[in-house]
Amino acid sequence: MRPENPAGRRRKQTVGSVYHCLYEARRGCTKAELAQELGLSLPTIYQSLSELIASGLVCYAGEQQSTGGRRPQSLKAVADARVAVGISLMDDRIRMVVTDLYLNELHYRNVKHKLMWQSESSAAFLAECLESFLNGSGVDRQKLLGVGIAFPGVITTDRARVLYAPTLGLRNVDPNSLTQRIPYPVFWENDATCGGKAEMFIRGDRDNMAYLSLEDGVGGAVLIGGKTYVGEHQRSGEFGHMCVEPAGLPCTCGKRGCLEAYCSAQRIRNTCGVSLDTFFEGLAQHVPEYELLWYDLLRHLSIGINNIHMALDCDVVLGGFLTEYLEPYLPQLHEYAAANNPFAANSDYLQMSVLRRHAVPLGASLYFIQRFLYGE
Repeated sequence: MRPENPAGRRRKQTVGSVYHCLYEARRGCTKAELAQELGLSLPTIYQSLSELIASGLVCYAGEQQSTGGRRPQSLKAVADARVAVGISLMDDRIRMVVTDLYLNELHYRNVKHKLMWQSESSAAFLAECLESFLNGSGVDRQKLLGVGIAFPGVITTDRARVLYAPTLGLRNVDPNSLTQRIPYPVFWENDATCGGKAEMFIRGDRDNMAYLSLEDGVGGAVLIGGKTYVGEHQRSGEFGHMCVEPAGLPCTCGKRGCLEAYCSAQRIRNTCGVSLDTFFEGLAQHVPEYELLWYDLLRHLSIGINNIHMALDCDVVLGGFLTEYLEPYLPQLHEYAAANNPFAANSDYLQMSVLRRHAVPLGASLYFIQRFLYGE
């Protein structure tokens, strides 16, 4: 293969710069604005835009206001020029989303099914489930960048082994045994890490953040300088297994008193034997046993939140589908958290996520979007 010549490389970089400028602008830009922003000549802008329009990555977005004479045409990045799929694997469910290049959710499906890892039948089911979802969503396979898969566990840096996934009952298994029949690029990631990355991507206004994910299990992610800090053994952000009650409730990890044992959606279902919707309907009607459980959950959650804040000294953002029900009780949670804060009589550092219910599968798709946009 002949090496790319310097002129070809420069042209490619220029086209990339024009595309990224339009992508970041969102609202659209005129050719003159692009030339001014990038310090390029109009002929160079014309040539780059011709390539981008021909490839389907950029389109005209209408006319802008005129200051006299002919109105300039605005251009923008095509959001769905490429798409990615995110899949969240849970103990009894498979959640799938299709997202565009701005991480907008285009399609969603929730399939109730318990997968058996290292099983040919489960590998076949997952691949068939994905194809059915893509067909039902009308996804052009030529636009599909890949499939990101999130799961509640710890994985090696080379994505070759799942080291530990307590809520799934897994230790030291090959993740590819479950995805071997999927004919698209696949990337594995911890579920809470996916949620944290998606939150950071959507907000785009912060460098440091601790993300606490409240779903069937409890997990988290530490983001420093906009990047995920994974730790020496890929276990950073495992907030669900910090102890908040010594010798307390048993946890799926085999220990007692973990944050996950007190603050997961699974605790609510297992203790009360009802769905989350039914539980919160009863809570609103002041069912005594529901209130007793819920305020115990909030108190232990505030302890975990305060511990995270004391250790990291940054905003703590609550995400995951359980937070969809949390808004009416946020003042009480703030009160509990403020009471534990030794440095200020408030809990201003505690925030709710922008993304709630589908943050994990959205974040799973993000790997391929960022790789397409930035080569990450």
